[in-house]
Amino acid sequence: MTKYDVIIIGAGHNGLTHAAYLAKAGKKVLVLERRHVIGGATVTEEIYPGFKYSVCSYVVSLLRPEVIRELELAKHGLEVIPLESTFTPLPDGNYLARWADHAETRRELMRHSPTDAEAYDQFGRLMHQMAMAVKPLLAMVPPDPTSLHPRELLKLVRLGRHFRKLGTHLLYDLTKLMTMSSADYLNEWFETEVLKATMSASGIIGTFLGPRSPGTAYVLLHHYMGEIDAVFRSWGWARGGMGSVSGALAGAARSHGAEIRTEAAAAQVLVKEGRATGVALESGEEIHARVVTSAVDPKRTFLKLVEPTHLDPEFVRQIGQIRMRGSSGKVNLALDALPDFAALPGEGPHLRGAISISPSIDYLERAYDDAKYGSFSRRPYLDIVIPSTIDPSMAPPGKHVMSIFVQYAPYHLKEGSWPDRREEFGDTVVDTLSQYAPNLKSVILHRQVVTPWDLEQEFGLTEGNIFHGELSLDQLFFMRPVRGWAQYRTPIENLYLCGAGTHPGGGVMGASGRLAALEILKNWRRLGQ
Repeated sequence: MTKYDVIIIGAGHNGLTHAAYLAKAGKKVLVLERRHVIGGATVTEEIYPGFKYSVCSYVVSLLRPEVIRELELAKHGLEVIPLESTFTPLPDGNYLARWADHAETRRELMRHSPTDAEAYDQFGRLMHQMAMAVKPLLAMVPPDPTSLHPRELLKLVRLGRHFRKLGTHLLYDLTKLMTMSSADYLNEWFETEVLKATMSASGIIGTFLGPRSPGTAYVLLHHYMGEIDAVFRSWGWARGGMGSVSGALAGAARSHGAEIRTEAAAAQVLVKEGRATGVALESGEEIHARVVTSAVDPKRTFLKLVEPTHLDPEFVRQIGQIRMRGSSGKVNLALDALPDFAALPGEGPHLRGAISISPSIDYLERAYDDAKYGSFSRRPYLDIVIPSTIDPSMAPPGKHVMSIFVQYAPYHLKEGSWPDRREEFGDTVVDTLSQYAPNLKSVILHRQVVTPWDLEQEFGLTEGNIFHGELSLDQLFFMRPVRGWAQYRTPIENLYLCGAGTHPGGGVMGASGRLAALEILKNWRRLGQ
Protein backbone atom coordinates (compact mmCIF):
# COMPACT_ATOMS: atom_id res chain seq x y z
CA MET A 1 0.00 0.00 0.00
CA THR A 2 1.38 3.37 -1.07
CA LYS A 3 1.70 5.90 1.72
CA TYR A 4 2.06 9.55 0.90
CA ASP A 5 3.65 12.43 2.74
CA VAL A 6 0.66 14.67 2.04
CA ILE A 7 -2.84 14.06 0.69
CA ILE A 8 -4.68 17.16 -0.54
CA ILE A 9 -8.47 17.14 -0.77
CA GLY A 10 -9.59 19.24 -3.74
CA ALA A 11 -7.79 20.18 -6.97
CA GLY A 12 -8.91 23.79 -7.06
CA HIS A 13 -6.23 26.36 -7.77
CA ASN A 14 -5.20 26.60 -4.09
CA GLY A 15 -4.99 22.82 -3.74
CA LEU A 16 -2.83 22.63 -6.87
CA THR A 17 -0.62 25.49 -5.67
CA HIS A 18 -0.22 23.72 -2.34
CA ALA A 19 0.70 20.48 -4.10
CA ALA A 20 3.26 22.16 -6.33
CA TYR A 21 5.12 23.76 -3.42
CA LEU A 22 5.17 20.57 -1.38
CA ALA A 23 6.24 18.41 -4.32
CA LYS A 24 8.93 20.94 -5.21
CA ALA A 25 10.26 20.47 -1.66
CA GLY A 26 10.56 16.74 -2.31
CA LYS A 27 7.40 15.49 -0.62
CA LYS A 28 5.34 12.62 -2.01
CA VAL A 29 2.01 14.30 -2.75
CA LEU A 30 -1.41 13.06 -3.83
CA VAL A 31 -4.24 15.40 -4.85
CA LEU A 32 -7.80 14.06 -4.80
CA GLU A 33 -10.46 15.73 -6.98
CA ARG A 34 -14.15 14.84 -6.83
CA ARG A 35 -14.96 16.01 -10.38
CA HIS A 36 -13.80 14.62 -13.71
CA VAL A 37 -11.69 17.72 -14.34
CA ILE A 38 -9.18 19.59 -12.19
CA GLY A 39 -9.43 23.26 -11.27
CA GLY A 40 -12.46 23.49 -8.99
CA ALA A 41 -14.05 26.84 -9.87
CA THR A 42 -10.98 27.77 -11.96
CA VAL A 43 -11.92 25.66 -14.94
CA THR A 44 -12.50 25.72 -18.70
CA GLU A 45 -15.11 23.34 -20.12
CA GLU A 46 -16.53 22.80 -23.60
CA ILE A 47 -20.19 22.67 -22.61
CA TYR A 48 -21.40 23.45 -26.16
CA PRO A 49 -19.44 21.98 -29.13
CA GLY A 50 -16.65 24.29 -30.25
CA PHE A 51 -17.22 26.87 -27.51
CA LYS A 52 -15.05 26.90 -24.38
CA TYR A 53 -16.55 28.41 -21.25
CA SER A 54 -14.67 29.63 -18.19
CA VAL A 55 -17.58 28.26 -16.24
CA CYS A 56 -17.02 30.04 -12.90
CA SER A 57 -13.99 32.34 -12.37
CA TYR A 58 -13.27 34.33 -15.50
CA VAL A 59 -10.43 36.87 -15.12
CA VAL A 60 -6.85 36.87 -13.82
CA SER A 61 -5.37 39.57 -11.60
CA LEU A 62 -5.14 38.44 -7.99
CA LEU A 63 -2.85 35.46 -8.74
CA ARG A 64 0.19 36.29 -6.64
CA PRO A 65 3.37 37.21 -8.53
CA GLU A 66 5.47 35.04 -6.21
CA VAL A 67 3.35 32.01 -7.12
CA ILE A 68 3.78 32.70 -10.85
CA ARG A 69 7.52 33.23 -10.41
CA GLU A 70 8.39 30.47 -7.93
CA LEU A 71 6.39 27.78 -9.74
CA GLU A 72 7.50 28.96 -13.20
CA LEU A 73 3.92 28.97 -14.46
CA ALA A 74 4.84 30.56 -17.79
CA LYS A 75 6.97 27.49 -18.51
CA HIS A 76 3.88 25.38 -17.87
CA GLY A 77 1.71 27.28 -20.33
CA LEU A 78 0.26 30.25 -18.44
CA GLU A 79 -0.14 33.32 -20.62
CA VAL A 80 -2.16 36.32 -19.45
CA ILE A 81 -3.58 38.75 -22.01
CA PRO A 82 -4.38 42.18 -20.52
CA LEU A 83 -7.96 43.44 -20.66
CA GLU A 84 -7.61 46.93 -22.05
CA SER A 85 -10.77 48.70 -20.90
CA THR A 86 -13.88 48.89 -18.75
CA PHE A 87 -16.98 49.95 -20.67
CA THR A 88 -20.17 50.95 -18.86
CA PRO A 89 -23.15 51.64 -21.15
CA LEU A 90 -26.00 53.79 -19.84
CA PRO A 91 -29.74 53.49 -20.48
CA ASP A 92 -29.88 56.98 -22.05
CA GLY A 93 -27.38 56.02 -24.76
CA ASN A 94 -24.34 57.59 -23.11
CA TYR A 95 -21.44 55.55 -21.70
CA LEU A 96 -18.30 55.67 -19.58
CA ALA A 97 -15.10 54.01 -20.76
CA ARG A 98 -11.81 53.67 -18.95
CA TRP A 99 -8.85 52.55 -21.02
CA ALA A 100 -5.38 51.14 -20.43
CA ASP A 101 -4.03 54.35 -21.94
CA HIS A 102 -4.03 56.98 -19.19
CA ALA A 103 -4.49 59.92 -21.58
CA GLU A 104 -7.54 58.31 -23.20
CA THR A 105 -9.12 57.67 -19.80
CA ARG A 106 -8.46 61.24 -18.75
CA ARG A 107 -10.14 62.58 -21.92
CA GLU A 108 -13.13 60.35 -21.28
CA LEU A 109 -13.46 61.47 -17.67
CA MET A 110 -13.15 65.12 -18.74
CA ARG A 111 -16.19 64.53 -20.95
CA HIS A 112 -18.17 63.64 -17.84
CA SER A 113 -16.53 65.84 -15.20
CA PRO A 114 -13.26 67.84 -15.26
CA THR A 115 -13.28 67.67 -11.46
CA ASP A 116 -13.39 63.87 -11.53
CA ALA A 117 -10.63 63.72 -14.11
CA GLU A 118 -8.35 65.51 -11.66
CA ALA A 119 -9.52 63.51 -8.66
CA TYR A 120 -9.11 60.20 -10.50
CA ASP A 121 -5.33 60.50 -10.59
CA GLN A 122 -5.14 61.45 -6.92
CA PHE A 123 -7.45 58.57 -5.99
CA GLY A 124 -5.33 56.15 -8.00
CA ARG A 125 -2.16 57.23 -6.24
CA LEU A 126 -3.76 56.82 -2.80
CA MET A 127 -5.18 53.39 -3.64
CA HIS A 128 -1.80 52.32 -4.93
CA GLN A 129 -0.20 53.40 -1.65
CA MET A 130 -2.81 51.52 0.38
CA ALA A 131 -2.47 48.44 -1.81
CA MET A 132 1.29 48.54 -1.24
CA ALA A 133 0.67 48.92 2.50
CA VAL A 134 -1.60 45.88 2.63
CA LYS A 135 0.30 43.75 0.09
CA PRO A 136 2.83 42.35 2.62
CA LEU A 137 -0.06 40.92 4.65
CA LEU A 138 -0.99 38.71 1.68
CA ALA A 139 2.34 36.94 1.98
CA MET A 140 2.44 36.41 5.74
CA VAL A 141 0.95 33.88 8.12
CA PRO A 142 -1.34 35.83 10.48
CA PRO A 143 0.04 36.23 14.01
CA ASP A 144 -1.87 34.97 17.01
CA PRO A 145 -2.63 38.16 19.00
CA THR A 146 -3.44 36.14 22.13
CA SER A 147 -0.19 34.17 22.25
CA LEU A 148 2.79 35.04 24.44
CA HIS A 149 5.11 32.83 22.40
CA PRO A 150 8.19 34.84 21.36
CA ARG A 151 7.61 33.96 17.69
CA GLU A 152 4.09 35.36 17.74
CA LEU A 153 5.10 38.44 19.72
CA LEU A 154 7.83 39.13 17.17
CA LYS A 155 5.29 38.90 14.35
CA LEU A 156 3.08 41.45 16.09
CA VAL A 157 6.04 43.77 16.65
CA ARG A 158 7.01 43.55 12.97
CA LEU A 159 3.42 44.19 11.95
CA GLY A 160 3.25 47.24 14.21
CA ARG A 161 6.50 48.58 12.78
CA HIS A 162 5.21 48.09 9.25
CA PHE A 163 2.12 50.17 9.90
CA ARG A 164 4.05 52.82 11.81
CA LYS A 165 6.21 53.33 8.72
CA LEU A 166 3.12 54.18 6.67
CA GLY A 167 2.87 57.60 8.23
CA THR A 168 -0.04 59.19 10.04
CA HIS A 169 -2.09 60.25 7.04
CA LEU A 170 -1.91 56.93 5.20
CA LEU A 171 -2.68 54.99 8.37
CA TYR A 172 -5.80 57.10 8.95
CA ASP A 173 -6.81 56.72 5.30
CA LEU A 174 -6.40 52.96 5.50
CA THR A 175 -8.42 52.72 8.72
CA LYS A 176 -11.15 54.77 7.12
CA LEU A 177 -11.22 52.61 4.02
CA MET A 178 -11.40 49.39 6.05
CA THR A 179 -14.56 50.50 7.84
CA MET A 180 -16.54 52.45 5.21
CA SER A 181 -18.92 51.44 2.46
CA SER A 182 -17.60 51.64 -1.08
CA ALA A 183 -20.36 54.11 -1.99
CA ASP A 184 -19.59 56.49 0.89
CA TYR A 185 -15.87 56.26 0.27
CA LEU A 186 -16.20 57.03 -3.44
CA ASN A 187 -18.70 59.83 -2.76
CA GLU A 188 -15.87 61.67 -1.02
CA TRP A 189 -13.85 61.58 -4.23
CA PHE A 190 -16.13 61.78 -7.24
CA GLU A 191 -19.34 63.34 -8.51
CA THR A 192 -20.06 61.31 -11.68
CA GLU A 193 -22.65 58.71 -10.77
CA VAL A 194 -21.68 56.06 -13.31
CA LEU A 195 -18.00 56.33 -12.32
CA LYS A 196 -18.81 55.87 -8.65
CA ALA A 197 -21.14 52.96 -9.42
CA THR A 198 -18.71 51.10 -11.66
CA MET A 199 -15.87 51.50 -9.19
CA SER A 200 -18.00 50.59 -6.17
CA ALA A 201 -19.09 47.39 -7.91
CA SER A 202 -15.65 45.97 -7.07
CA GLY A 203 -16.71 46.24 -3.43
CA ILE A 204 -19.74 44.00 -3.76
CA ILE A 205 -18.44 41.18 -5.96
CA GLY A 206 -19.01 37.89 -4.17
CA THR A 207 -20.43 39.51 -1.01
CA PHE A 208 -23.94 39.59 0.39
CA LEU A 209 -23.66 43.34 0.90
CA GLY A 210 -24.76 46.40 -1.02
CA PRO A 211 -22.55 49.30 -2.10
CA ARG A 212 -23.82 51.30 0.88
CA SER A 213 -22.95 48.53 3.38
CA PRO A 214 -19.98 49.23 5.71
CA GLY A 215 -16.99 47.06 4.92
CA THR A 216 -17.40 47.01 1.14
CA ALA A 217 -14.66 49.60 0.69
CA TYR A 218 -12.17 46.95 1.86
CA VAL A 219 -13.48 44.48 -0.73
CA LEU A 220 -12.85 47.21 -3.30
CA LEU A 221 -9.23 47.40 -2.09
CA HIS A 222 -8.99 43.58 -2.12
CA HIS A 223 -9.72 43.60 -5.85
CA TYR A 224 -7.57 46.67 -6.40
CA MET A 225 -4.56 44.68 -5.16
CA GLY A 226 -4.64 42.54 -8.27
CA GLU A 227 -1.67 43.01 -10.54
CA ILE A 228 -0.17 41.85 -13.81
CA ASP A 229 3.56 42.37 -14.32
CA ALA A 230 3.71 44.59 -11.20
CA VAL A 231 0.95 46.91 -12.47
CA PHE A 232 -1.77 47.27 -9.82
CA ARG A 233 -5.43 47.17 -10.79
CA SER A 234 -4.59 45.32 -14.00
CA TRP A 235 -6.92 42.54 -15.09
CA GLY A 236 -6.32 39.95 -17.74
CA TRP A 237 -7.54 36.89 -19.53
CA ALA A 238 -5.72 33.56 -19.32
CA ARG A 239 -5.26 32.28 -22.86
CA GLY A 240 -7.36 29.14 -23.15
CA GLY A 241 -9.64 30.18 -20.30
CA MET A 242 -9.27 29.92 -16.55
CA GLY A 243 -8.60 26.22 -16.85
CA SER A 244 -5.17 27.14 -18.18
CA VAL A 245 -4.35 28.63 -14.76
CA SER A 246 -5.20 25.32 -13.12
CA GLY A 247 -3.43 23.47 -15.93
CA ALA A 248 -0.23 25.43 -15.36
CA LEU A 249 -0.39 24.81 -11.60
CA ALA A 250 -1.03 21.11 -12.17
CA GLY A 251 1.86 21.01 -14.65
CA ALA A 252 4.15 22.55 -12.05
CA ALA A 253 3.00 20.05 -9.42
CA ARG A 254 3.39 17.05 -11.73
CA SER A 255 6.82 18.21 -12.89
CA HIS A 256 7.98 17.74 -9.30
CA GLY A 257 6.34 14.35 -8.94
CA ALA A 258 2.89 15.12 -7.52
CA GLU A 259 0.09 12.70 -8.38
CA ILE A 260 -3.40 14.04 -9.21
CA ARG A 261 -6.45 11.79 -9.28
CA THR A 262 -9.83 12.88 -10.65
CA GLU A 263 -13.20 11.26 -9.89
CA ALA A 264 -11.79 10.47 -6.45
CA ALA A 265 -14.28 11.98 -4.02
CA ALA A 266 -13.18 12.21 -0.40
CA ALA A 267 -15.78 10.93 2.03
CA GLN A 268 -13.95 11.26 5.32
CA VAL A 269 -10.69 12.39 6.88
CA LEU A 270 -9.31 9.43 8.81
CA VAL A 271 -8.40 10.34 12.39
CA LYS A 272 -6.67 8.19 14.96
CA GLU A 273 -5.91 9.37 18.48
CA GLY A 274 -6.45 13.00 17.52
CA ARG A 275 -4.20 12.85 14.46
CA ALA A 276 -5.16 12.81 10.77
CA THR A 277 -3.82 9.65 9.15
CA GLY A 278 -5.36 9.68 5.69
CA VAL A 279 -8.53 9.91 3.63
CA ALA A 280 -11.37 7.49 2.93
CA LEU A 281 -12.91 7.85 -0.55
CA GLU A 282 -16.58 7.44 -1.42
CA SER A 283 -15.54 4.27 -3.28
CA GLY A 284 -14.45 2.77 0.05
CA GLU A 285 -10.73 3.02 -0.67
CA GLU A 286 -8.54 4.27 2.16
CA ILE A 287 -5.32 6.18 1.47
CA HIS A 288 -2.85 7.01 4.22
CA ALA A 289 -0.48 9.93 4.64
CA ARG A 290 1.62 11.73 7.18
CA VAL A 291 -0.34 14.96 6.63
CA VAL A 292 -3.80 15.71 5.21
CA THR A 293 -4.65 19.14 3.81
CA SER A 294 -8.15 20.25 2.84
CA ALA A 295 -8.50 22.77 0.02
CA VAL A 296 -12.29 22.79 0.33
CA ASP A 297 -14.06 25.35 2.48
CA PRO A 298 -13.98 25.13 6.30
CA LYS A 299 -17.65 24.23 6.68
CA ARG A 300 -17.44 21.36 4.22
CA THR A 301 -14.20 20.19 5.81
CA PHE A 302 -15.31 20.11 9.43
CA LEU A 303 -19.04 19.54 9.13
CA LYS A 304 -18.93 16.86 6.43
CA LEU A 305 -15.47 15.29 6.18
CA VAL A 306 -14.55 15.05 9.87
CA GLU A 307 -16.47 13.06 12.45
CA PRO A 308 -17.82 15.52 15.08
CA THR A 309 -16.52 13.31 17.89
CA HIS A 310 -12.99 14.44 16.97
CA LEU A 311 -13.77 18.13 17.46
CA ASP A 312 -14.54 20.37 20.40
CA PRO A 313 -18.20 21.52 20.32
CA GLU A 314 -17.15 25.17 20.65
CA PHE A 315 -14.95 24.87 17.56
CA VAL A 316 -17.80 23.23 15.65
CA ARG A 317 -20.08 26.09 16.72
CA GLN A 318 -17.61 28.67 15.42
CA ILE A 319 -17.30 26.86 12.10
CA GLY A 320 -21.07 26.70 11.82
CA GLN A 321 -21.28 30.48 12.30
CA ILE A 322 -18.96 31.36 9.40
CA ARG A 323 -21.05 33.49 7.06
CA MET A 324 -21.05 32.01 3.60
CA ARG A 325 -24.23 33.47 2.02
CA GLY A 326 -23.51 32.94 -1.66
CA SER A 327 -24.74 35.92 -3.64
CA SER A 328 -23.46 35.38 -7.17
CA GLY A 329 -24.36 33.50 -10.30
CA LYS A 330 -22.95 33.11 -13.77
CA VAL A 331 -24.39 33.01 -17.28
CA ASN A 332 -22.19 31.82 -20.14
CA LEU A 333 -23.30 32.36 -23.73
CA ALA A 334 -22.25 30.99 -27.11
CA LEU A 335 -22.89 33.72 -29.68
CA ASP A 336 -23.32 33.70 -33.45
CA ALA A 337 -22.05 37.29 -33.59
CA LEU A 338 -20.86 40.06 -31.30
CA PRO A 339 -23.36 42.04 -29.22
CA ASP A 340 -24.10 45.50 -30.60
CA PHE A 341 -24.35 48.09 -27.83
CA ALA A 342 -26.64 51.04 -28.50
CA ALA A 343 -24.30 53.37 -26.61
CA LEU A 344 -21.28 52.47 -28.76
CA PRO A 345 -22.42 50.53 -31.85
CA GLY A 346 -20.30 48.12 -33.83
CA GLU A 347 -17.07 46.31 -33.11
CA GLY A 348 -14.33 48.10 -31.26
CA PRO A 349 -11.86 48.02 -28.37
CA HIS A 350 -14.70 48.43 -25.87
CA LEU A 351 -15.61 44.78 -26.54
CA ARG A 352 -12.10 43.54 -25.76
CA GLY A 353 -12.17 44.54 -22.10
CA ALA A 354 -14.66 44.36 -19.25
CA ILE A 355 -18.26 45.48 -19.72
CA SER A 356 -20.08 46.62 -16.59
CA ILE A 357 -23.83 47.04 -16.19
CA SER A 358 -23.69 49.44 -13.25
CA PRO A 359 -25.31 52.74 -14.25
CA SER A 360 -25.71 54.15 -10.72
CA ILE A 361 -25.25 53.47 -7.02
CA ASP A 362 -29.03 53.36 -6.66
CA TYR A 363 -29.20 50.69 -9.37
CA LEU A 364 -26.74 48.50 -7.45
CA GLU A 365 -28.44 49.11 -4.11
CA ARG A 366 -31.84 48.16 -5.55
CA ALA A 367 -30.30 44.98 -6.92
CA TYR A 368 -29.09 44.25 -3.38
CA ASP A 369 -32.54 45.04 -1.94
CA ASP A 370 -34.05 42.25 -4.02
CA ALA A 371 -31.50 39.77 -2.67
CA LYS A 372 -31.86 41.03 0.88
CA TYR A 373 -35.51 39.96 0.83
CA GLY A 374 -34.90 36.58 -0.76
CA SER A 375 -35.06 37.07 -4.52
CA PHE A 376 -32.52 37.35 -7.30
CA SER A 377 -32.14 40.87 -8.63
CA ARG A 378 -34.74 41.94 -11.16
CA ARG A 379 -32.10 44.22 -12.69
CA PRO A 380 -28.75 42.75 -11.60
CA TYR A 381 -25.22 44.06 -11.69
CA LEU A 382 -23.41 42.34 -14.55
CA ASP A 383 -19.67 42.06 -15.09
CA ILE A 384 -19.01 40.80 -18.61
CA VAL A 385 -16.09 39.75 -20.76
CA ILE A 386 -16.07 38.43 -24.32
CA PRO A 387 -12.86 36.39 -24.27
CA SER A 388 -13.07 35.30 -27.89
CA THR A 389 -12.37 38.90 -28.98
CA ILE A 390 -8.79 38.56 -27.67
CA ASP A 391 -8.41 34.77 -27.62
CA PRO A 392 -9.86 33.19 -30.79
CA SER A 393 -9.23 29.68 -29.43
CA MET A 394 -12.33 30.03 -27.23
CA ALA A 395 -14.87 29.80 -30.10
CA PRO A 396 -15.14 28.75 -33.76
CA PRO A 397 -14.16 31.35 -36.40
CA GLY A 398 -16.64 34.23 -36.50
CA LYS A 399 -18.35 33.04 -33.31
CA HIS A 400 -17.94 34.24 -29.74
CA VAL A 401 -18.32 33.31 -26.08
CA MET A 402 -19.58 35.72 -23.46
CA SER A 403 -18.97 35.36 -19.73
CA ILE A 404 -21.48 37.16 -17.47
CA PHE A 405 -20.90 37.36 -13.72
CA VAL A 406 -24.18 38.18 -11.97
CA GLN A 407 -24.85 39.92 -8.66
CA TYR A 408 -27.17 39.29 -6.82
CA ALA A 409 -28.32 35.72 -6.67
CA PRO A 410 -28.93 34.67 -3.04
CA TYR A 411 -28.46 31.01 -2.21
CA HIS A 412 -31.58 31.02 -0.03
CA LEU A 413 -34.63 31.95 -2.13
CA LYS A 414 -37.81 33.04 -0.43
CA GLU A 415 -39.98 31.53 -3.16
CA GLY A 416 -39.25 28.38 -5.13
CA SER A 417 -35.96 26.57 -5.59
CA TRP A 418 -32.96 27.23 -7.77
CA PRO A 419 -33.45 24.14 -9.97
CA ASP A 420 -36.99 25.36 -10.68
CA ARG A 421 -36.03 29.02 -11.19
CA ARG A 422 -32.68 28.60 -12.94
CA GLU A 423 -33.95 29.48 -16.41
CA GLU A 424 -36.02 32.39 -15.09
CA PHE A 425 -32.81 33.74 -13.60
CA GLY A 426 -31.06 33.29 -16.94
CA ASP A 427 -33.91 35.11 -18.72
CA THR A 428 -33.57 38.03 -16.29
CA VAL A 429 -29.86 38.35 -17.05
CA VAL A 430 -30.37 38.21 -20.82
CA ASP A 431 -33.30 40.66 -20.66
CA THR A 432 -31.21 43.10 -18.60
CA LEU A 433 -28.27 43.00 -20.98
CA SER A 434 -30.57 43.23 -24.01
CA GLN A 435 -31.65 46.68 -22.86
CA TYR A 436 -28.12 47.81 -23.70
CA ALA A 437 -27.33 45.43 -26.59
CA PRO A 438 -30.64 44.99 -28.48
CA ASN A 439 -29.35 42.30 -30.84
CA LEU A 440 -28.25 39.96 -28.06
CA LYS A 441 -31.20 37.55 -28.04
CA SER A 442 -31.01 37.02 -31.80
CA VAL A 443 -27.37 35.88 -31.70
CA ILE A 444 -27.48 33.46 -28.74
CA LEU A 445 -26.69 29.87 -29.80
CA HIS A 446 -26.41 28.32 -26.34
CA ARG A 447 -26.81 29.38 -22.72
CA GLN A 448 -25.38 27.93 -19.53
CA VAL A 449 -26.87 29.23 -16.28
CA VAL A 450 -24.91 28.64 -13.07
CA THR A 451 -26.73 29.44 -9.82
CA PRO A 452 -25.39 29.42 -6.23
CA TRP A 453 -27.07 26.03 -5.84
CA ASP A 454 -25.11 24.74 -8.85
CA LEU A 455 -21.89 26.15 -7.40
CA GLU A 456 -22.53 24.13 -4.26
CA GLN A 457 -23.71 20.92 -5.91
CA GLU A 458 -21.23 20.78 -8.77
CA PHE A 459 -18.20 22.65 -7.44
CA GLY A 460 -18.47 22.05 -3.69
CA LEU A 461 -18.79 25.71 -2.67
CA THR A 462 -20.94 25.81 0.47
CA GLU A 463 -23.98 28.02 -0.17
CA GLY A 464 -22.36 28.93 -3.47
CA ASN A 465 -19.93 31.35 -1.82
CA ILE A 466 -17.07 32.00 -4.25
CA PHE A 467 -14.72 33.18 -1.47
CA HIS A 468 -15.23 30.19 0.91
CA GLY A 469 -16.60 32.74 3.39
CA GLU A 470 -17.44 36.42 3.19
CA LEU A 471 -14.62 38.96 3.12
CA SER A 472 -15.92 40.97 6.05
CA LEU A 473 -13.65 42.47 8.70
CA ASP A 474 -14.69 39.93 11.31
CA GLN A 475 -13.71 37.10 8.93
CA LEU A 476 -10.28 38.33 7.84
CA PHE A 477 -6.64 37.95 8.86
CA PHE A 478 -6.32 36.26 12.29
CA MET A 479 -10.10 35.72 12.36
CA ARG A 480 -10.09 33.60 9.18
CA PRO A 481 -11.53 30.99 9.23
CA VAL A 482 -12.22 31.34 12.99
CA ARG A 483 -10.41 32.87 15.94
CA GLY A 484 -7.49 30.85 17.22
CA TRP A 485 -7.05 28.85 14.02
CA ALA A 486 -5.77 31.30 11.43
CA GLN A 487 -2.39 29.64 10.78
CA TYR A 488 -3.65 26.85 8.50
CA ARG A 489 -3.51 24.32 11.33
CA THR A 490 -6.65 22.76 12.79
CA PRO A 491 -7.59 21.19 16.16
CA ILE A 492 -6.80 17.80 14.60
CA GLU A 493 -3.06 17.24 14.53
CA ASN A 494 -1.58 16.94 11.01
CA LEU A 495 -4.78 18.21 9.38
CA TYR A 496 -4.34 21.55 7.63
CA LEU A 497 -6.43 23.93 5.54
CA CYS A 498 -5.18 25.61 2.37
CA GLY A 499 -8.32 26.94 0.66
CA ALA A 500 -9.74 30.45 0.26
CA GLY A 501 -11.47 30.10 3.63
CA THR A 502 -8.08 30.83 5.18
CA HIS A 503 -6.00 34.03 5.04
CA PRO A 504 -5.77 36.03 2.79
CA GLY A 505 -9.15 35.03 1.37
CA GLY A 506 -10.91 34.56 -1.92
CA GLY A 507 -10.23 35.13 -5.57
CA VAL A 508 -7.82 33.26 -7.81
CA MET A 509 -4.78 34.14 -5.69
CA GLY A 510 -2.94 30.94 -4.80
CA ALA A 511 -1.72 32.69 -1.64
CA SER A 512 -3.52 30.38 0.78
CA GLY A 513 -2.14 27.29 -0.92
CA ARG A 514 1.37 28.70 -0.88
CA LEU A 515 1.36 29.89 2.74
CA ALA A 516 -0.13 26.65 4.04
CA ALA A 517 2.55 24.67 2.21
CA LEU A 518 5.34 26.82 3.63
CA GLU A 519 3.87 26.41 7.11
CA ILE A 520 3.81 22.61 6.75
CA LEU A 521 7.39 22.53 5.48
CA LYS A 522 8.54 24.71 8.37
CA ASN A 523 7.08 22.21 10.84
CA TRP A 524 7.79 19.04 8.86
CA ARG A 525 10.13 17.39 11.35
CA ARG A 526 7.63 17.83 14.17
CA LEU A 527 4.80 16.43 12.02
CA GLY A 528 6.52 13.08 11.84
CA GLN A 529 6.54 12.54 15.59
